[in-house]
Amino acid sequence: MTSAPAPTGPVRARTAVLGGAEVPWDAPVAAADDAGPARGDGVFETALVLGGPPVRVVHLDAHLDRLTRSALALDLPEPERPAWEELAARLTGEVPAGAEAVLRLTLTRGVPGRGPTGLATLRPVPAGVLRARADGVRVVSLTRGTPARAHAAAPWLLGGAKVLSYALHTAALREAARRGAHDALLTSAEGLVLEGATSSVVWATGGRLLTAPVDGTGVLPGTTQRVVFAGAAAAGVPTGAELVPPRRLRAADAVWLTSSVRGVVEVTHLDGEPVARRPELTTRLRAWALG
Repeated sequence: MTSAPAPTGPVRARTAVLGGAEVPWDAPVAAADDAGPARGDGVFETALVLGGPPVRVVHLDAHLDRLTRSALALDLPEPERPAWEELAARLTGEVPAGAEAVLRLTLTRGVPGRGPTGLATLRPVPAGVLRARADGVRVVSLTRGTPARAHAAAPWLLGGAKVLSYALHTAALREAARRGAHDALLTSAEGLVLEGATSSVVWATGGRLLTAPVDGTGVLPGTTQRVVFAGAAAAGVPTGAELVPPRRLRAADAVWLTSSVRGVVEVTHLDGEPVARRPELTTRLRAWALG
């Protein structure tokens, strides 16, 4: 088998298996019948890595907390935290000063009779992430097709778990691209804002920062969103959670999508209409996001 070329740049692409050794970055690491690639039966986390020394995996503890919650929601064995911490340290230790990387931790149900599969990959931050930070993103609202509270009495829908089954999210991104946008904002059947395709949504209005509620909605608890709100609270900025229609966002003082690798990204347009931008607030949110 011919090895694919590794991504170029200051960050070396790497792959390692939980409890095993580092392998060539594009080496096969899962069996053909592993439940992860075969059924999307698994969970994952992605974290931003800032080069050192010292190297910093941004909010690694929070990501491991969420990995654990997601695993337990799928009835997977609870991840052994020290082993994942060691795996992360092994892959990220050589990220040079001034560079950024993406660390992905993946846990699948594995092959029947052999137990779960755990692995980690390290890649350079994609150029599209840097463009989004600099220029902002155009967003369209797309329905999720279910009521806002559909997950409240249906834990098998795995609301709030970061699962490998991301086909819906990537399909939403493709539809957004077909409509001339960069990203999608998922809404409930009633037309209420829930979350981005791969992000949390945050907006500023009346001196407050708001996001969509997590309980019962299936919205993934955003690691970056939570850290931003903690920073805001410490600075005396009120925060809250509300279910609102997209028109409320278009009338907001500013709107952002927050995620671990992109960080805090300004929404410039929603459904073709311009959204107000507050660069000074964006600077504050980005500072809070790094903790």
